[in-house]
Amino acid sequence: MTSTGAASDTSAPQLTWLREGTSLLLDSLAGLPDEALADATNLPGWTRAHVVAHVAANGEALGRLLRWGATGVESAMYDSGEQRAAEIDKGARLDAPTLRTWATASASTLEAQVVDFPPERWAAKVVTARGRTVPVSQVLWLRTREVAVHAIDLCAGVEFRDLPHDLCRALVGDIAAHRSGGTGPSLVLTAPDATSRWVIKGVGAPRYVELPVADLAAWLSGREVLPDFPQLSAWL
Repeated sequence: MTSTGAASDTSAPQLTWLREGTSLLLDSLAGLPDEALADATNLPGWTRAHVVAHVAANGEALGRLLRWGATGVESAMYDSGEQRAAEIDKGARLDAPTLRTWATASASTLEAQVVDFPPERWAAKVVTARGRTVPVSQVLWLRTREVAVHAIDLCAGVEFRDLPHDLCRALVGDIAAHRSGGTGPSLVLTAPDATSRWVIKGVGAPRYVELPVADLAAWLSGREVLPDFPQLSAWL
């Protein structure tokens, strides 16, 4: 699909990442037989159907933020945390064809909203589900991390190594900021394939960890358990 100059000029390379992540997710979903959607994932209490329902609902929720940014009329992602959870549980009980259609339609509608977004409105402020006030342009990153990480959560063969290197580096930075100041371990992260250094303020003396960027993203997001490294809770 050809985009207008607005989205690409404002958000590159995130628009490319968004499209690549969406393709990974939808291609992985298409490769799974219907009965496999009931299988458990590494996310506690979630089947593959829960992951798909979450991503589909997330696309619609972020679409509401785009409408807010475009029009100035407040439109929250979700009415409440309870409504969000109920929507995911309900979606996970849909029959497989309906669930697949929902995921595809949600992604397609969000793509169209991004492409048609008025360029002069990208700096407009909206509020995320976690209560953060951000420019609406951040919706592209919020969606990118959802589709990229949850494509991996489908357990259909996609790994962090399949994501663009710079996207993995951005994920590490985002997760490090999220975990900093929490009750987890204090960490100093470096990667032989990146010049960045990430510091996570936490409990205890700093633990120095060096891994390739993709492996850092996998471990830091709680998707991979590594011997001799602290086990981290799932992020996102």
